[in-house]
Amino acid sequence: MPSYSGVWTLQAQMQAVAAGTWTGIPKLYVWGRNAAGQLGLEDTVNRSSPVQVASPNWSQAAGGDSFSLATKPDGTMWSWGRNNAGQLGLNDTAYRSSPVQIGALTAWYQIAAGRAFNLATKTDGTLWSWGDNAYGNLGLNDTVSRSSPVQVGALTTWSRVAGGGYHSLATKTDGTLWSWGANSVGQLGLNDTAYRSSPVQVGALTTWSQVANGNTFSFAIKTDGTMWVWGQNTQGPLGLNDTVSRSSPVQVGALTTWSKIACGNVFGFAIKTDGTLWSWGNNYYGQLGLNDTVFRSSPVQVGALTAWSQIAGAAGHSLATKTDGTLWSWGRNNYGQLGLGDTARRSSPVQIGALTTWLTLPKMPRSTFSLAITG
Repeated sequence: MPSYSGVWTLQAQMQAVAAGTWTGIPKLYVWGRNAAGQLGLEDTVNRSSPVQVASPNWSQAAGGDSFSLATKPDGTMWSWGRNNAGQLGLNDTAYRSSPVQIGALTAWYQIAAGRAFNLATKTDGTLWSWGDNAYGNLGLNDTVSRSSPVQVGALTTWSRVAGGGYHSLATKTDGTLWSWGANSVGQLGLNDTAYRSSPVQVGALTTWSQVANGNTFSFAIKTDGTMWVWGQNTQGPLGLNDTVSRSSPVQVGALTTWSKIACGNVFGFAIKTDGTLWSWGNNYYGQLGLNDTVFRSSPVQVGALTAWSQIAGAAGHSLATKTDGTLWSWGRNNYGQLGLGDTARRSSPVQIGALTTWLTLPKMPRSTFSLAITG
């Protein structure tokens, strides 16, 4: 089975029990915009505080533009919300306001949502995609949209996946990096702006460890702890201390202590090995968490804490967990997506409720709603 630390598997549950940190069945909570039923609560009413999705026992979640995707520890995959391009994978284009299982398979492993499409790997290392394919972002060598999962090639060595606005990234178990889809500003990292409709290797290195992408830019971390970026940079989301776009990977500074990365729509986050949190890029809504709305073109530390654990960036807001299991949010809040019981913006992290059992955060760079899993 490919290695992916963000998956809350049955094995991880057992380890938590042994460690004395397990509190029960993992539950999915949702809040924010719900116009297309993307919260999965059987209605289209916005929520400004976390509400539990009725069905229990979830392992992962991902948010696209008004739709949701999730898996359970039994390997089943579920979707709900907007479905205009077949992004729910249910072989139709009907919207859903509650979770519906995609097929009957129990082998889904990792998931990622783009603007209106999805990527997923199975436990056998195969890669699958579905939804909008206008720019070849499904990697199926065409631009035909799909309303149910289709395998990308025949390889069984795919490891990590990430979906952006209209482009995709993935790593293989051999440490190579691959990209496909829209490339108008070099977001594929292939040193040009030509679109690709099937996976193309980015360079020749075999040391890529993590990937993330925003609307039109991409991030990656290598096994040596260095961070690399490319794509559109007009608002500084590449963190290179300028606003010049790049069409091939460029290292951010010289540090080798980057541990985790996440992208919002036009901004980025990273956590270092010391537990500090850093942000940069667009900050119109205060989504960088720096207590202002000033854009940054290079990484700036968010506060002085060394206890950050996970991060997730969205369309204009941010989520993060700490090592104590608490959940925090900041940025845009017009739909209540911060989960703080109101619609007021925040420009610095504010704790959501008092729970200390938050487990995983979604990939949701295009979302105006939020999802999180708690034990």
